[in-house]
Amino acid sequence: MAAAAAPAARPGLLLLRRTDATFSAALRARYRVLDFYGSGAPLGAFLAAAAAEPDPPRAALVVAGGAVLVDAAFMDAVPSLRCVVTTGAGVDHIDLAACARRGVAVAGAGKIFSAADRYVRAGLWPAQGDYPLTSKLSGKRVGIIGVGSIGWLIDKRLEAFGCVVSYHSRAPKATSVPYRYFPDAHALAADCDALVVACALNDATRRIVGRRVLDALGPSGVVVNVARGGNVDEQELIAALREGRIAGAGLDVFENEPHVPPELREMDNVVLTAHEASFTEESASDLRELMIGNLEAFFSGKPLLTPVPLP
Repeated sequence: MAAAAAPAARPGLLLLRRTDATFSAALRARYRVLDFYGSGAPLGAFLAAAAAEPDPPRAALVVAGGAVLVDAAFMDAVPSLRCVVTTGAGVDHIDLAACARRGVAVAGAGKIFSAADRYVRAGLWPAQGDYPLTSKLSGKRVGIIGVGSIGWLIDKRLEAFGCVVSYHSRAPKATSVPYRYFPDAHALAADCDALVVACALNDATRRIVGRRVLDALGPSGVVVNVARGGNVDEQELIAALREGRIAGAGLDVFENEPHVPPELREMDNVVLTAHEASFTEESASDLRELMIGNLEAFFSGKPLLTPVPLP
């Protein structure tokens, strides 16, 4: 009787992000997972051990935000790497030029308590009366810095609230974006009640929102940052909030995550979230399926589902 064929070995996967039990189980059912955070090893030693495996990993799953930088040194440490899948929309933690030179494909993610809540919980309602009135969103002039996949979705939601939407990006989006274009962030801020930062982080957009832009936004203006902490000059933002030069801020990202400046934590006119603005149970499930779909496509020799263009 002929011997049964041995089952095909599962392909190796570098896992460089923390995952919940559901995502971890789904990955381990398909791949031979080499877990950086589970290893307890320094990054250099972890990558060296992965590269020394008899069948070294050809794909890596990484978290956005710069906890681990996928740069030339990273790829030199694991020369077998041919695909990087990131769980974020931004790719500032990946050296795309280095990936292009090495033939490494990249796939992206494609597409708290309020002050009033604290007022009630602190027992201030009976002691100090009704909570002060705030401003409505509908009808506001909202400027978006960056109209990529995320900025475009924000635009559409604001439009449903009757907001007057305008935008700034590297160049006008021709007829695909039916909103007013501003050639620079300062001019955009001067024409807005609220400024939403949704652009990629690169040399041109690092601290694109600084003192000059904040002053143009003015004392009734609000800044919302869902891009990267480095897109906003954090110290200038703190100063503008403290001095009343802007009215408030909604921040999902910070310059030195996960560390948030104590000044921001103490301000009632600032809403803070932990770099999770897009996450719900449904979106987390969608993200798991997309990441696995990209990995399956890579290991099957098919086009990635959400490829990131390389230079």
